[in-house]
Amino acid sequence: MALKQVSSNKCFEGFQKVFEHDSTELKCKMKFGIYLPPKAETGKCPVLYWLSGLTCTEQNFITKAGFQQAAAEHGLIVVAPDTSPRGCNIEGEDESWDFGTGAGFYVDATEDPWKTNYRMYSYIKDELPKLINANFPTDPERMSIFGHSMGGHGALILTLKNPGKYKSVSAFAPICNPIQCQWGKKALGGYLGSDASKWEAYDATQLVKSYPDSHLDILIDQGKDDQFLSAGQLLPDNFIAACTERKIPVVFRLQQASCCSDPYFFIATFINDHIKHHAKYLNA
Repeated sequence: MALKQVSSNKCFEGFQKVFEHDSTELKCKMKFGIYLPPKAETGKCPVLYWLSGLTCTEQNFITKAGFQQAAAEHGLIVVAPDTSPRGCNIEGEDESWDFGTGAGFYVDATEDPWKTNYRMYSYIKDELPKLINANFPTDPERMSIFGHSMGGHGALILTLKNPGKYKSVSAFAPICNPIQCQWGKKALGGYLGSDASKWEAYDATQLVKSYPDSHLDILIDQGKDDQFLSAGQLLPDNFIAACTERKIPVVFRLQQASCCSDPYFFIATFINDHIKHHAKYLNA
């Protein structure tokens, strides 16, 4: 599949690049950012996937999070895709900030008119890794995932639905129990239909209850003053309770910070901890 390079910038002796390609899953052009550490010039590197939150593109993380130095030091390729299909000419796709464009919620839609294009789950799980592994010096057996808010939700569900696929997972202020919050009810109802039992397949708190083993080390950072935490959109306590019941270890850090008014100040503050968390497993 042809990749078109959109930009390339030298960064900490590696390269921060952006590429565009025609997606078979999403039936549209998609962009992703990829950081290639210096080590990628001489050998294969593990890959860490970042999933962004509502309204974001591939640009937010690569320009604001400040992850490149730590990725260079640990020899990690970091891939940051967009958050939804774009320009699909679906009626209503640009009407809301929390549904449609910029809000794919990392599910495979089953409802019209979304089901043809809105297949972000399969795009992240299958198409994008195949594309990355075919075009860059990766070790396909070493892959991890993390994200913020909607992207934290995405990272958790992809890990829990595919045991063993990812070496590690972490999240910043993830939407932990979307079947119980307004963001989740709107997105899952719109993409998957009114049968709420179908939503559970994309809910981390539900999925962890049937996760087959406890070999999972989850790191979550949450801002204490996050407006969306107090509004009941994130519900980390529900997820932690479900993990505790299944004896799955979670390091949950309630930080003296907000998350979502401009989350990248929060993300940049703790990004090095997350890179180290993943490097411990990816470089083992």
